[in-house]
Amino acid sequence: MMQIVSGSILLIVCISIHVSILLTAIALLRHLRGRFVHVSLVHQRVLIFLIALGAIISSNTIEVWVFALTILAFGALPTIADSIYFALSTYTTLGYGDLVLATGYRIFGAFGSVSGLLAFGLSTAFLVNLFSRMVPTDLD
Repeated sequence: MMQIVSGSILLIVCISIHVSILLTAIALLRHLRGRFVHVSLVHQRVLIFLIALGAIISSNTIEVWVFALTILAFGALPTIADSIYFALSTYTTLGYGDLVLATGYRIFGAFGSVSGLLAFGLSTAFLVNLFSRMVPTDLD
């Protein structure tokens, strides 16, 4: 039961981080919207995507670190390097299997992959929406 509770907390924390960073990126993009009239349209779009990708990369990086530090704090893996490696491979749902958590932490570890799956889904929706708003409608 403790694995489910702690895994759920991890999931809520990670998704909250992700949504907060994406909403901050949206606010930043809205703030910058009218400030680049002197910049070419191509450069505007590149800048918008760099900001969006920066938000996605930073949120995923923070979430992997939260997952890794939690694994380390629980004593589920012995070193920070092992914890980061396990967190990153699990968060991306690759899960190589060369490092596994003890039985008492396996369900908790699975929540890391659910967190990553949801975060990548949110990131994909964010980028698709952003891209669809930037592509000229005359291409249809």
